[in-house]
Amino acid sequence: MKRKLIRIIVTALLLVAAWGVSELWQLAVWQQLIVFLVPYVVISYDVLGEAWEGIMERDPFNEDFLMSVATIGALLIGFIPGAETQFPEAVFVMLFFQVGEVFEDYAEDKSRDSISELMNIRPDKANLETNGNIEVVDPSMVRVGDIIMVKPGEIVPLDGVVVDGVSSLNTVALTGESVPREIAVGGEVLSGCVNISGVLKVKVKKLFGESTASKIINLVEQAGERKSKSENFIRRFAHVYTPIVVFAAIALAVIPSLITGDVALWVYRALTFLVVSCPCALVISVPLTFFGGIGGASRNGILIKGANYMDTLAKIGTVVFDKTGTLTKGVFAVDAVHPEEYDEKKLLSIAAAVEQYSTHPIAVALREASAVEAANSKIENVEEIAGHGVKAVVDGKQVSVGNEKLMNSLGITLNACEECKHHAGTVVHVAIDDMYAGHIVISDQIKSDSKEAISALKKLGVEKTVMLTGDQQRVAEHVAKQLQLDEYYAQLLPADKVSKVEQMLSAKPSGTHLAFVGDGINDAPVLARADVGIAMGALGSDAAIEAADVVLMDDKPSKIAQAIRIARKTILIAKENVWFAIIVKVAILLFTAAGLLGSLAMAIAVFGDVGVMVLCVLNATRALKY
Repeated sequence: MKRKLIRIIVTALLLVAAWGVSELWQLAVWQQLIVFLVPYVVISYDVLGEAWEGIMERDPFNEDFLMSVATIGALLIGFIPGAETQFPEAVFVMLFFQVGEVFEDYAEDKSRDSISELMNIRPDKANLETNGNIEVVDPSMVRVGDIIMVKPGEIVPLDGVVVDGVSSLNTVALTGESVPREIAVGGEVLSGCVNISGVLKVKVKKLFGESTASKIINLVEQAGERKSKSENFIRRFAHVYTPIVVFAAIALAVIPSLITGDVALWVYRALTFLVVSCPCALVISVPLTFFGGIGGASRNGILIKGANYMDTLAKIGTVVFDKTGTLTKGVFAVDAVHPEEYDEKKLLSIAAAVEQYSTHPIAVALREASAVEAANSKIENVEEIAGHGVKAVVDGKQVSVGNEKLMNSLGITLNACEECKHHAGTVVHVAIDDMYAGHIVISDQIKSDSKEAISALKKLGVEKTVMLTGDQQRVAEHVAKQLQLDEYYAQLLPADKVSKVEQMLSAKPSGTHLAFVGDGINDAPVLARADVGIAMGALGSDAAIEAADVVLMDDKPSKIAQAIRIARKTILIAKENVWFAIIVKVAILLFTAAGLLGSLAMAIAVFGDVGVMVLCVLNATRALKY
């Protein structure tokens, strides 16, 4: 961009000098051409080269071709008998076309700067611990299970678990949140975070190519490949529009000239027609707007995988939520233990032993509540039944831990528990050798901003908010009432969630879209099936993040409304640019063809092209700010 600015300044000086020479000395037309060719070539050689390249590739109809034809025509029009020379105008048009290109480059740089912090999360080294020594290596050389050291001020290079040390992490590049996160032994760290204070030793859980930082960078780099409907339309429009304009300009130059005999006048109008009709404002500003919107969203911890999802987000009419880990924290705690024959401690230890290999939040809660280590029990034949629970042989006894469906499949009839009515939690039933042994009540907490999220969505005009969960009816009802959801469906298996979403997709109002928000691996099929899938990224599973179209890096449901607002603002700016450019250009085209602009025709044509493009590009940069 600096080189282009220098060329613009040099050309402006040469243009003033050429104008001064032509005014001081009475030069012949061909001599004036030579004088003005100097600034013209300095400012236009790259545009002429792009136009020639398009001609050689048999795809000539682009803005470079239009500018080249118009300005070369302006240089040559003075050789037509009775015509006035247009040498300064030819250089002036190309000069301001390049000024517009500078504004475009500036806007693109601003858009790229908006995600540059995100791209800076790519680590370039890792401190690998080998036999007590630290070796600086490329992160791609580190393997799962290796121990790496992260010093203060360094970027965490790979995902892992802290095995030694206490520190704070700056997660702003991932989540958009500036508040540091405290981390200690046992805590999970994500690549891309910056270690602030203490030295950490981290056991690597994922290879470099599968780490959070690598995936985020890949998502951002690929986002530009998925074009929005508006971008695709503009591209098709320009492909058809440009040749029509060229042939219209030829007709404007030839037909009236044959009728009136004034060739110079109509060729001049045709050249002016070409200048103003250049579709730069549309072709440049609309993609730039969407790129800016994606960059602005990423700065707020919202990764939108493509401009096409902006179109969908802007027209969301139904938002469907998974419950656990999405609307609730997914951090369970044991509320109550109601044994039938064993004491509470024994029942908890048996249930925890069966769940010792599970990563489900309920299993974690059971293990944390049990004072007996799983190693004290002999566990065999562990079988996890999706949507039901877990079976295993514990110390020679067949133990089943799960929901009411699991008990029903075992032929066990459950009695109503009066005490459970006072707990809005999940009831985990335990059977030993197909005999009912009792149940444990585990409750989840609603996220602090879930209610705010639902309220914000309704203010945005979202017609329906729905919750789907595999949890019990009364738990789902309690959460739905707390959050004022429109509908909820409980005790659903993963396949049931897909069926419910398909039903809602078929029943949604015309012109609106359905979004599904989830975080677990079981949500991946539903995320892929919805019009737009939104994954709670920071704690969500890799499968959910891969299947989703939008990723919320900090797990705040309120970011959904923010994503919709950003999408709507981006679409609005793109529409503003389209309508402004079309209205101004059509008006100037009509006035030019009718000869109403007189000697100002070329100057106004320059505004109709370069001026409109600059204004549209500057307007597009508003998409960066939120």
